[in-house]
Formats: sequence, structure tokens, C-alpha cells
Amino acid sequence: MATPALITEDAGAFRDALPDGGALLGLDLGTKTIGTATCDSGWRFATNGTTLTRGKFSRDREELRKLIKDRGTAGIVIGLPRNMDGSEGPRAQSSRAYARNLAESFELPILLWDERWSTQSAEAAMIGQDMSRAKRAQSIDSHAAAIILQGAIDRLAGGLL
Repeated sequence: MATPALITEDAGAFRDALPDGGALLGLDLGTKTIGTATCDSGWRFATNGTTLTRGKFSRDREELRKLIKDRGTAGIVIGLPRNMDGSEGPRAQSSRAYARNLAESFELPILLWDERWSTQSAEAAMIGQDMSRAKRAQSIDSHAAAIILQGAIDRLAGGLL
């Protein structure tokens, strides 16, 4: 049996589990969609990707498998939706369960990253770009995934562990 992949909230442990650099995949898990983002192998810039319609895990897994293969992904960063007081509710537990399923499927290290304010930050940025409400609705999750991933890579690359 293969060794289970690392799932952690510790950026240092995540960085240590990765090869030297490597592209990362960021995910913002919603109840109906999954926002995706990727970053370069040097961990400088996160770029929003596609927004996937969330379905059964087996279907999600195959769509994510394509992204992971196409980008040569070394690790995954998943937004962990904490309450404003830092506690965790049902959405956080759902994200943890999703991370366990991904770890079993891909054997890649996974970092759970506090995503408080990511959606609000993404929406504010899109409003600042004068993006219409309809376009914001289509891409809010992938923009939020990019904010989550950028926060993680800033920590990883900056050594502020």
C-alpha cells in the first residue's frame, strides 16, 4: 500500500514535502463549483484557471487529473473556509474530507490554506476592473482560488514560515 500523501496546514511541512519548486494547483471548493488556479514552478504568480461544475467526486477527480497532468503539478493548495473567529464549521469539514479523497487519488502533498476573505477580495478586484455582475458570477471561484494560491505561494517562496 502506498504511503498516504501529506495533508497539512503547515506551509513549512508542505514545502518540505515538495520537490524543488514545481507548479501548484489551487482550489476553492464551493458547494456547486470548484474554482481552480495554477502557479509557475518558481512560485511567483498565481493565475486563475477554470471553474468546474462540482459533481460526484469520481467526475471531479477525472477533471482535476487532467489539470494536474497538463500542468505537471507537484502539490495542491485547498482553501479551508474558517469562520471569522477561526473556528471550523461544516464547510471546513467538507474541505478536509475532499482533501483526504484527493490525497488518496493523487498522492500529492496538500496544503489547507485559510481562505477567509478570499471571495470578498476577488470580488473587490473584479469590481475594480469594472467587470459586469454576470462575468463576476462566472469567474468568482477561480479568482478566489488564485487569491488562496497566491497567499500560499507568498508564504512558501518568502520563507515566512
